[in-house]
Amino acid sequence: MSSIIRQKVGDKIYLYESVSFRNADGKPRNKRVPIGKIDPKTGNPVYKPEYLARMAEEGTPIEIPATSMTFSIEDIQRSSIKDYGAFYLFQGIAQSTGLLGVLEDSLPNYWQEIFNLACYLISSGDPFLYCEDWINSTECLAVGSMSSQRISELLMAISPDAREFFYQAWCRYRSEQEYLALDITSISSYSNLIEDVEWGYNRDKEALPQINLCMLMGEKSGLPIYQTAYSGSLKDVSTLKTTLSKMDALSKGKPTLIVMDKGFFSTKNVNAMLNDMNKLRFVIPVPFTSGFAKKQVESERKDIDSLQNTIVSGGDSVRGVTKLRAWNKEHKIHTHVYYNALKAMKLRENLYAHVTLLKERAEANPADHLHDEEYGKYLLIRNSEKSPSGYTISIKEDAIKQELETAGWMVLITNDVADAKEALRIYREKDVVEKGFLRLKNSLDLGRLRVHREDIMQNKIFVGFISLIIAAHIHKVMLEKELYKKMTMKKLLMTLSKLRVQVVNGTRILFPLTKDQKVIYKAFKINEPV
Repeated sequence: MSSIIRQKVGDKIYLYESVSFRNADGKPRNKRVPIGKIDPKTGNPVYKPEYLARMAEEGTPIEIPATSMTFSIEDIQRSSIKDYGAFYLFQGIAQSTGLLGVLEDSLPNYWQEIFNLACYLISSGDPFLYCEDWINSTECLAVGSMSSQRISELLMAISPDAREFFYQAWCRYRSEQEYLALDITSISSYSNLIEDVEWGYNRDKEALPQINLCMLMGEKSGLPIYQTAYSGSLKDVSTLKTTLSKMDALSKGKPTLIVMDKGFFSTKNVNAMLNDMNKLRFVIPVPFTSGFAKKQVESERKDIDSLQNTIVSGGDSVRGVTKLRAWNKEHKIHTHVYYNALKAMKLRENLYAHVTLLKERAEANPADHLHDEEYGKYLLIRNSEKSPSGYTISIKEDAIKQELETAGWMVLITNDVADAKEALRIYREKDVVEKGFLRLKNSLDLGRLRVHREDIMQNKIFVGFISLIIAAHIHKVMLEKELYKKMTMKKLLMTLSKLRVQVVNGTRILFPLTKDQKVIYKAFKINEPV
């Protein structure tokens, strides 16, 4: 026979099933099996799921002494067990960042469905087709059916005005004093029926039409602030003016510092930003296709490598100098020139090794590489009757020298940041945008837009934006609290998903939290679920 006993260990009370039996020599023995613990807040027992399952299989009713409730076998068989831990984290993040309130105010008729869809994307990364299964197995916001048909109807129901109202409200709410990072990525689509999906330059080099997705993210918070989609045939720089005017309208003219990538650089764009009536502040790298950048490097090449010019940033050291340079007849800009000697050396060694291997392969089979573009970039392969192989091969020394002239160098220009170290820090932190895009395309199943209508496409991207806000906050906290040393983001979500809730005859029973689950909630400053 068996009985349930309690044992206090420290400030906790554990439950054990004590089973009496006789061993081989006929002597009585007792065996204790841990089956749960007492919730210190309610005084109710919290049973392990394996114990509940065993009792259900054996047909044994389970008694809860603190409430004088007894669960019959039929109650247990009719009970439901759902995942809860990950959704509880998402909901806590959405509340602490203000997302939930803004979403509810902006889309009062659909905010619960949108939030559930966003959480589903983070949890699984699977197509919306399988969301219904996730809804049925997860304790989330009560929205009824989330079948594929219901989701399609939802994605058609959200109006452009509702989306823009959300963006405006979210931008106002997240109007903390922080820099904004701007970048563009391409998202491919299988549909030729969507107006903004066109053939254009694809950063992933895919033979698919695509749209360009432009996103602004807060440097300090790491959260997405605004996004917009453009036609796939447009170049990055052509979207700049429109994007900045939208951002200015959303922020109600609040001064911001835009941190951009070199894909946005052009003399025309810089002039436009310098002449902006709202005194737009910016930081942008100048590519070495520009004569301005090459001129700055040559002016600093002899003297930059000194101790007084050393900047320690991000775990490595670089040399940096700042000059106030004339940009045109009307403006001057802070020009920051950086030199990373270690990076320059690595680039040189890698290039030398690459060219050496190319030369060895060309010497072995010169005819095979005579018209190869990569070989022709660094090698001169000529026909020669005097050579035993019929060819002569020499290295293009000028090409090697030209490629290494700017190795390890970077030039940033800005109309606002006068300090070289601060400008470098700001620019390096722009990688929150690239990381955000990677999560959007790879983790959230938005790398391929499997839709055939303009409104559905825009709203699917909108749901992805909501999920990215939550995922970006998870990423930021995991970095700050050094959780990445212990687990990946996927492992973190899997750990939380093991926290489940069982509802037996209307009574909600939360499974005991593990040590790792408690550590995670504490890191995110979220109270443990009850």
